[in-house]
Amino acid sequence: MPVEFIGMIATKPGSESARADGPVIDPGYTRRFARAHEDAGFDRVLIGYGSGYPEGAQVAAYAAAHTERISLLIAHRPGFVAPTLAARQFATLDQFSGGRVAVHTITGGNNAEQRRDGDYLEKDERYARTDEYLEILRRTWESEEPFDYQGEYYKFEDHYAATKPAHRIPLYFGGSSPAAYRVGGKHADTFALWGEPLKETAEQIASVHAAAKAAGRTELPGISVSFRPILGATEELAWERAEGILARIQNGGTSFFATKGRSWISPDRQPENAGSQRLLAAAAKGDLHDRALWTAPAKATGAGGNSTALVGTPETVAQALLDYVDIGVTTILIRGYDPLDDAIDYGRELIPLVRAEVARRDAAAAAASTDASADADALVGAAR
Repeated sequence: MPVEFIGMIATKPGSESARADGPVIDPGYTRRFARAHEDAGFDRVLIGYGSGYPEGAQVAAYAAAHTERISLLIAHRPGFVAPTLAARQFATLDQFSGGRVAVHTITGGNNAEQRRDGDYLEKDERYARTDEYLEILRRTWESEEPFDYQGEYYKFEDHYAATKPAHRIPLYFGGSSPAAYRVGGKHADTFALWGEPLKETAEQIASVHAAAKAAGRTELPGISVSFRPILGATEELAWERAEGILARIQNGGTSFFATKGRSWISPDRQPENAGSQRLLAAAAKGDLHDRALWTAPAKATGAGGNSTALVGTPETVAQALLDYVDIGVTTILIRGYDPLDDAIDYGRELIPLVRAEVARRDAAAAAASTDASADADALVGAAR
């Protein structure tokens, strides 16, 4: 089964290791960034969400207008727009983009960040609201008749949206808490995790699948894992580059994600969300895990986002990604600490290696299945 690759675009240059001045929205850079991912062979690009970020659906619309193939994965926090309106917004963009929209649900893992947008619900309530929200999204997209809804957080009567998506919009879902597993396991087409060691990732996959089964699903959600690959022509050069990135992070002073000096991503602040806590717990056990997983950047940034790296030559990092495929990962999100240049390099050096090996495995499995079927037919014929 082919592996899906997702990148991530932004509207200005910069990262945790390379803070950039300039306007928050640089249309030329955004256009180049989106096209670079399309040219590199990514399947989708994620547009992030933050209380001070540019609005994601509009960024996606701009990117769609300047690309031809690549899909847009729009990060979206339930609660700030009515789900009936959000459903029409996404369906409209899906029509105009030719069926290229997907939605990545982020329920929210930091109270201060939520309150900047006026949301004062606590975590468990936010997940309960998300449960209703996603049910309404899907019903709005698929219902051919008006319907009423009576929930704890949403209530409406006789709703019908004539605007339908051009295709079945995939729902991605992020989180690492029991509440996230429960709600995401129920609704997600793909459940997104940050890059932890293989053992811990396998445990999370099991939790997601158990939650999906408990919700009565027979088709289990796919699994996405996110990394920040750091490549080099040799192992030594890759690690030299990695140490340079870490030094820049540690000397950066202010997070790239800060808004007017206020940041909920900080190495000095204990994170509230389970995903960041898990990354920091992995980092506390050591900097290097498995084949190439490096957790030092997570420690340096406070693990406020997907921040663990895979370090090595393209061949080493490709094998590390395949290790995750072997435990059930279906989607890989990769973005660099040098975002635009890294996206180009991933397309040249990394993605083709992974895709070629997955294709080889699929072909071998198909051949083995054909041989087994032929042998079974031969046995049946002999028995006659």
